[in-house]
Amino acid sequence: MDYSLKVMDHFSNPRNMGSIEDSDGVGEVGNSKCGDIMKIYLKVEDNRIADVKFQTFGCGAAIASSSMATEMIKGKTLEEAWKLSNKAVAEALDGLPPIKMHCSMLAEEAIHEAINNYLKKKGLEPWTE
Repeated sequence: MDYSLKVMDHFSNPRNMGSIEDSDGVGEVGNSKCGDIMKIYLKVEDNRIADVKFQTFGCGAAIASSSMATEMIKGKTLEEAWKLSNKAVAEALDGLPPIKMHCSMLAEEAIHEAINNYLKKKGLEPWTE
């Protein structure tokens, strides 16, 4: 399978890998079809993502998608992070093979889960698409 240089870079040198012990929001999603599991941790300050980390068990495209997505939402408001689409993640990676597009979808879903987890902890209504 042909991957772009950016995918290979984010797979080989993932950014923001790890966890945040006192995180404000955590989102975990998985795809039983392919076995990829993605967990996103958020630290929120003044409605901005002050820090973000990920743990991903999966293929190279899943790890690269997690890495790129966390880079793209760091420092953004919750609203801006919510709007990050899987297509934007794939484009930032200079594309993903069609069979691996679900990996960027997992990143989008994990971010949504983490934001909604944060909102629930604050006693607020979760957001919907």
